[in-house]
Amino acid sequence: MTIRQKLLKIFYPFLMRISRKKENAIIENKNAVKPVHSFYDLTAIANNGQLFSFASLKGYNVLLVNTASNCGYTNQYSALETLSKNYSNQLKVIGFPSNDFKEQEKGSDEEIASFCKINYGVTFPLMRKSVVVKKEDQHPVFQWLSAAAENGWNEKAPAWNFSKYLINSSGILTHYFSPSVDPLDKEIVDHLKSDT
Repeated sequence: MTIRQKLLKIFYPFLMRISRKKENAIIENKNAVKPVHSFYDLTAIANNGQLFSFASLKGYNVLLVNTASNCGYTNQYSALETLSKNYSNQLKVIGFPSNDFKEQEKGSDEEIASFCKINYGVTFPLMRKSVVVKKEDQHPVFQWLSAAAENGWNEKAPAWNFSKYLINSSGILTHYFSPSVDPLDKEIVDHLKSDT
């Protein structure tokens, strides 16, 4: 862990306290709008080079997160791992490392995986480093997450590192959570408790 990463880890609680703004922090699919195209048709390449089929996620809630190793929110890796372990029977957390915001993820896929494992004990799947913002080379998973023509209702692309998207056990995108929403936030946990 670099000096910058150590400092960011120390200041993380303060950052979370000052950055949480309720307005637009959580966007919810209140009408349970179903996707136009199935979430389960999506695929990605895991950071180990293996094809990851989203069809394997049927019956689970899924929390998709764009991540970075040099961000003020990087400490959320710990909370994501806790969430993944505490709800392992009903939730799959998937990280998509991205260098889209101020070049806060410069490492290779191998370096990212090592950093996450050593410093945060991450065991949930990480995909290859990807473009998550709305650009020509945006990853197809994030195209689905941020286009109503795909997911049925949401147009919100990641606002920064550690934006979170929750898909329920039926493959419906239910929520967008801004980076300022902790992965162990009551709204996320309550949804998991109610979707059993």
